[in-house]
Amino acid sequence: MWRLAAVSGIGAAACLRSSWERRHFVTEAYELSSPKLEEEKTFVFLSDLHDNCFGPGQKTLLGEIDKIKPDAVFIGGDMMVVKKQADLSAALFLVKKLAGSYPVYYGNGNHENRMDRKRHVYGDKYDLFVRELKEAGVCHLSDASVTLPGPIRLSGLNLEKRHYKKRAGGDLEVSYIEKRLGDPERQMFQILLAHSPLYGETYARWGADLTLSGHFHGGTIRIPGLGGLMTPQFHFFLESCGGCLRTGDKVMIVSRGLGTHSINIRLNNRPELTVIRLLPAAKRTEERGDKGHDGDFL
Repeated sequence: MWRLAAVSGIGAAACLRSSWERRHFVTEAYELSSPKLEEEKTFVFLSDLHDNCFGPGQKTLLGEIDKIKPDAVFIGGDMMVVKKQADLSAALFLVKKLAGSYPVYYGNGNHENRMDRKRHVYGDKYDLFVRELKEAGVCHLSDASVTLPGPIRLSGLNLEKRHYKKRAGGDLEVSYIEKRLGDPERQMFQILLAHSPLYGETYARWGADLTLSGHFHGGTIRIPGLGGLMTPQFHFFLESCGGCLRTGDKVMIVSRGLGTHSINIRLNNRPELTVIRLLPAAKRTEERGDKGHDGDFL
């Protein structure tokens, strides 16, 4: 009997902790440098909100972003949740509030691209959502690119449903990206918004200096020394659940995301507001007084 009571107590404590974590994000900052960059830039990256709310009217989240004062906000997709009666108002509210203060660039995730028999699951709501984003001044990067000061080239890639299947990982070719986005701008610092981090090596081969991904929600439950337990597609202890990963001189930053959906659990895995500081290589050397720090592009 006491064993059952102990297990029940541990389960109840874990549920309470998870509920608290889902409502309290942390800010994770990354600093990278490249000889391609001529200007220092700070960006905020948001992914996988899934209608989660941080304070009335997103006051806590917006307040933290205002403290950072980013040059722009990048969105990596899945700001809403696909449901039978899909409501896009929460995502639209936050993005429009951000667009009132900062340049906002919106890339799609699998929830934005969800199709059912060649028809969007949101129906006409999605077209209205995109139209309102554009009217608010948001740059919607649906298989599209834009040039930013820096010089930086920012591209948003749409992945197909097959790329989100449980066992996916080896079926994305560079030619797929080239067909949708063309060649990267190799003279500029190329940033790619690509929702699934399963294909980091392919993004690097295409030419992305920095890839920003999400999708895996940090692995749902994070275990010290082992990382994220499980992705929404039931990959276990996948390295790319979160953090900074390197392929040669290319880097992928994977946000642990801001929300949940089907698996409504976060444990030892608070939602993440991602901050990225980009520096010209000369300035990074001047600030650090040496060379070869983790995160540098060398």
